[in-house]
Amino acid sequence: MVAERLPPVIVGAGPAGTRAAETLVHAGLRPIVIDEAPSNGGQIYRRQPSGFTRPGKALYGFEASRAAALFGAFDRLAGSIDHRPNTLVWSIRPGSIGAGLMHLVSSERANALPFDQVIFATGATDRVIPLPGWTLPGVFTLGGAQVALKYQGCAIGQRTAFVGTGPLLYLVAYQYAKAGAKVAAVLDTAPLSAKLRALPGLSANAQATARGLYYLFWLRSRGVPVQLGIHPLAIEGRDGVTAIAWRDPHGGSHATPCDAVAMGYGLRSETQLADLAEVPFAWDALHRQWLPTRDAAGRTPVAGIYLAGDGGGALGADAAELAGERVALALLQDRGAADNGRSHADRIAAINRRLDRYLRFRRGLERAFPFPAHLAGDLADETLLCRCEGITAGEVRRAVREFGAHEINRAKAFSRVGMGRCQGRMCGPAAAEIVAGALGVPIEQAGRLRAQAPVKPLPMAAVLDDAAASARHG
Repeated sequence: MVAERLPPVIVGAGPAGTRAAETLVHAGLRPIVIDEAPSNGGQIYRRQPSGFTRPGKALYGFEASRAAALFGAFDRLAGSIDHRPNTLVWSIRPGSIGAGLMHLVSSERANALPFDQVIFATGATDRVIPLPGWTLPGVFTLGGAQVALKYQGCAIGQRTAFVGTGPLLYLVAYQYAKAGAKVAAVLDTAPLSAKLRALPGLSANAQATARGLYYLFWLRSRGVPVQLGIHPLAIEGRDGVTAIAWRDPHGGSHATPCDAVAMGYGLRSETQLADLAEVPFAWDALHRQWLPTRDAAGRTPVAGIYLAGDGGGALGADAAELAGERVALALLQDRGAADNGRSHADRIAAINRRLDRYLRFRRGLERAFPFPAHLAGDLADETLLCRCEGITAGEVRRAVREFGAHEINRAKAFSRVGMGRCQGRMCGPAAAEIVAGALGVPIEQAGRLRAQAPVKPLPMAAVLDDAAASARHG
């Protein structure tokens, strides 16, 4: 007698996870969909709480129709999926023989979930480069500032400065200004010359490029100062933000008065669960990050583990939807599910062509908004790097120069950088840049922080529940 297979599991209900679930349901399966949020949409299309009645156009702008389509697709799956909202997957144990085991926590209660196929659609988060004053009240990441506006209907300050680089910088500044908030300035570390050189690559997605130009010109037409090629110096204030100091391309020093700062330098993929699942990693120069290895369909070298969307390399929400469908088709093939012959192959080919276009566009974005690695390398020794453990940039350099740390995990052992609540999710990329600078080697030679469970903080009350659940599942 052949044992019935476990239902496939999808971790993440953003654009990739939603489309993966939709594809599996259409094939006759009932997947388990786990997400930390109360409803689908991910960070990019985060839904407003029940009782809020702001129109979609106000929340999502040009993306309102795509957000509505994603919400509608997920809502239609009700009853056809096992949806587990407000649930964190904080650890995972792959199965060498038979099913693996996920460790979950929800409402301060833990349990264990066996699986044999899982799609990680874990998305991405802001890449941060610390600077003096970044721990002051009123300093947020760009994503955090956007969540406050979308989900809570409020701004992070009365006069907010936006600093960093990347498309999200202009999008969030535009959303704040459009909502009636005062934008003190948009300070972009990328110079105008980089954007001009990137135009051929950006033509791979003319619509997205046009939207970005619209945000830029709309902000400037409303009198918002937009400065390019800047070097951020410090966020000033004592009990809260009072200004951001920066230097222009000609060396002139400026201080922009503000009471809040939103900062970010592109996105970094959330890869901790793939790491715990023992998926091998490889350096990806485009994303400037170690990423889990996978094929074009999203299969990893670990049987039953799949990746979709920005969790395997940030290409944006539109590409994530396509990747979610593509990985679900791969899972179905591996499961032995019947396809639809020629139409199935045609759909896969069409998805691959569109994903190739998004990849070309992503390369163009990297040229337009290059990551300013020198900012991390130039951090003063006294600058706080790891907020959780109170570790400065100088302490990390000392771990390299005095204790012989030859890569980021040794620097972690000697200094405790990345050992705190965020497990290096915020400080890790900048710490690696500092280690590389201290060693005088390319960033990829600094290594990567190995994931540790729990991948995010969890209530201590859940630990005993988890021990009991793990015992039940062996």
